[in-house]
Amino acid sequence: MTASILIVTEDETTLEDLLRLCAAAGTAAEVVHGTPTAEQWAGAPLVLVGDDRALARQGRWPGRRPGVLLIARDLDDHTVWARGVALGAEEVVHLPDAEPWLADRIADAGEPPGRPALTIGVLGGRGGVGTSALAGALAVTAARQGHRTVLVDGDPLGGGLDVLLGGERIAGSRWPAFVTAQGRLSGAALEESLPRVHGVSLLSWDRGSVLRLTGQAMRSVLTAAQRGGGLVVIDLPRTVDEACAEALAHLDLGLLLVPGELRAVAAARRVAGTAGALVRDLRVVARGPGLPGGLAGPELGQVLGLPLAGELPDEPGLSKTVEEGRPPGGNPSGVLAHFCAGLLGHALPTLRAAA
Repeated sequence: MTASILIVTEDETTLEDLLRLCAAAGTAAEVVHGTPTAEQWAGAPLVLVGDDRALARQGRWPGRRPGVLLIARDLDDHTVWARGVALGAEEVVHLPDAEPWLADRIADAGEPPGRPALTIGVLGGRGGVGTSALAGALAVTAARQGHRTVLVDGDPLGGGLDVLLGGERIAGSRWPAFVTAQGRLSGAALEESLPRVHGVSLLSWDRGSVLRLTGQAMRSVLTAAQRGGGLVVIDLPRTVDEACAEALAHLDLGLLLVPGELRAVAAARRVAGTAGALVRDLRVVARGPGLPGGLAGPELGQVLGLPLAGELPDEPGLSKTVEEGRPPGGNPSGVLAHFCAGLLGHALPTLRAAA
């Protein structure tokens, strides 16, 4: 558990502002009105000292340490810089002007350190090829392997990934709660607000009116989701709008699901031409079996000019399984789960080594 941010002030306005910023970042705060103990001073990930206390203390602080900010309000008071030096502050922060910067700094301090999540996106070479099932199965398989996993529904016109995973009745936030998001979101607060289905934290669309999702909202949500480590999986539409373009730019690996049919390959060329320019690593997943005489996996990769991530056979009875409320990939011995386990086993170590 991350330690609380330490606030040292007796100024009511400053205290109110700092507590509001901590609450917005989903970060706990400990308030000291007098003198902090050496343990409080040394143990906090960030210390916010009001200028009222800097004036009163006149340099008698527990000791020098990183992560101390002096919070001031009067831009015309140039003596504050000397108090910042005496305090050993990293920065002198003037409110309310520097609130956005301070909000980010508080959020940074409140997040546990660690490697950001690896992010995989799934998109279809043509419609109806099963991208949602593959995205859901990747997330369910990763969670079963013990990875912290977030599944993001990037297609507002889909049926909702919560329905696909059998979690439409589970309480939690859906995309409408985040369509106006901007700036920094707390990763911990985001994950806590989402429904948890089969070990996966799920951000899905609901069954309400279609809302426009901005690139800024997608950026805020994905950077928050990535901050917690593990794996983020995104189910993406074939049309590259502002939000989809932002999601594609966040991917470590893109999977283009393509059956070996000639018309599907022609459609996949167009998708690869638009999405491929935005994804650092786009690979083909051959969906099969295709029509007689269709292209096999290696041929698909050659025709599209993309590396082959693998060949995904059909899983018998998958539609019935989903209708019964069981998620794609939920059967560890099934074709889909086996494919996802193999892909994750090969892809994740390679991506981690390249990161």
